[in-house]
Amino acid sequence: MKNIIAFADEYGNNSFEFGTQGTHFIVASVILKKEKLAETERYIEDIRKRHFQTGEIKSRKVGDQHNRRLKILQELVQADFSIYAVVVNKRKLVGEGFKHKPSFYKFLNGLVYKELFKTFPELDLVVDEHGDNDFMRQFKRYVQRYHQPNLFSGSEFQFAGSADSVMIQLADFVAGTLGRCFDETRISPESEQFLKVLEPKITSLNFFPYDHQHLLQATDQQEEGFDEDIAQIGVNSALYFIDNKKVLTQDDADQVNCVKLMLLYFNTYGTTRYITTRQLIQHLQVGREEILSEHNFRTKVIGKIRDAGVLIVSSSAGEHKGYKLPASLQDLYKFVSHGNSVIMPMLHRIQVFRDKIKLATLNEVDILNKDEFRGLKELLA
Repeated sequence: MKNIIAFADEYGNNSFEFGTQGTHFIVASVILKKEKLAETERYIEDIRKRHFQTGEIKSRKVGDQHNRRLKILQELVQADFSIYAVVVNKRKLVGEGFKHKPSFYKFLNGLVYKELFKTFPELDLVVDEHGDNDFMRQFKRYVQRYHQPNLFSGSEFQFAGSADSVMIQLADFVAGTLGRCFDETRISPESEQFLKVLEPKITSLNFFPYDHQHLLQATDQQEEGFDEDIAQIGVNSALYFIDNKKVLTQDDADQVNCVKLMLLYFNTYGTTRYITTRQLIQHLQVGREEILSEHNFRTKVIGKIRDAGVLIVSSSAGEHKGYKLPASLQDLYKFVSHGNSVIMPMLHRIQVFRDKIKLATLNEVDILNKDEFRGLKELLA
C-alpha cells in the first residue's frame, strides 16, 4: 500500500448552533495511486480553468448554484480517484464535552484515524495548511502521537496550500458537496442527484453515530415488502462484524471494507439496490497491491463474511444482480432459493454416484463412510 496518497479537507465546524452553523461535520478524502497523480492533477486543473478561471475549485464559490455544481461533479468523477469520508451528525452527539472544541476534535481525530489510516497503513496524507483548518492541525498531532512505527513506518503527513494543489481543492469540493447531501441546513431537492453522481467514486461513507432511524427515514416505506425488523437484523449483523473484526491481513481488510460498502449502499442508495461483483471488486481494489480475482472475492470475502454471520443476500437475475443486506422476506426467500438450486442438484448427484458404487461393489464401498463426510451422509439420510 506504499503507493497510495490521499488529499483531505473538512466541512463544518464544532459549533452546536445548528440553525446557523450546520448539523454535520464531515472529513472527506480523495484517494488514488501515486502513479495516477500527475495525470489526475492535469485533468482536474483543466476543469479548474474552465469553471473557475484564475480561482481555486471551492465548494462555497458554487454555493446554491445546483445546476453548476452538478455539471462540475459530472466532469470531476471522470478522474481516477476514490472517496473516503467520515460523516458526523452533531445532533446525535450526547454529552457536554462535545461542545468544547478540544474534546470534539479529539473524538473526531480517533474516528478519522481509525477509518483512514487503519484501512491504508502506509498512506501519505496531504491537507490544507492555510485558513482556519484547526481540525487538520490537531489531527496531525494525533497521528504523530498514536502512529505505531512498526505498522506505519511508510506513512507521511504533509501540509500543502490549497492554491498550489488542485487535489486539495477537489477534496474541498467533495466535502462541501457531501455537506449539501447530509447537513440539514444545506439539503436541497438536488442532494439526491449529487449522491448519485458521486456514487461510483464513494468507497466508504462512515456515519457517526450510526443512526438506525436515518436508515428508516431514508428508506421508501412504500417499497413492496419492506420489513423494518428484517432490515434492522441485517444492519445489526453488519455493524457487529465491523466493530469486532480484527484486521490483521489483506483478506480481513477486504471483508470489513466489503461490509462497509453493503451498509453504505443500503443506507444511502436504497434497500432494494444490489451491488454487482464488478462494482464491489472495483471499490475493494483501491489500495491493494495485488489484483483481487473474482474467485478470491467470492471465497475469501463474501464467503467468509457470511460464515461470520453477516446476513448478505444475493441475486443473479436481471437488474437485481449482485449482493446486498436483506430488507424483506422476499430477499430471504431469494437467498434460500438460490442455495436450494445449487445444493439440491449437487446432493442428488452425490447420491447417484454413491448408489452406483455401492451397487457395483455389493455394498462393500460406501464413499461417504469417511469421518469428514459424516455431515453429508446425514443430509442424504
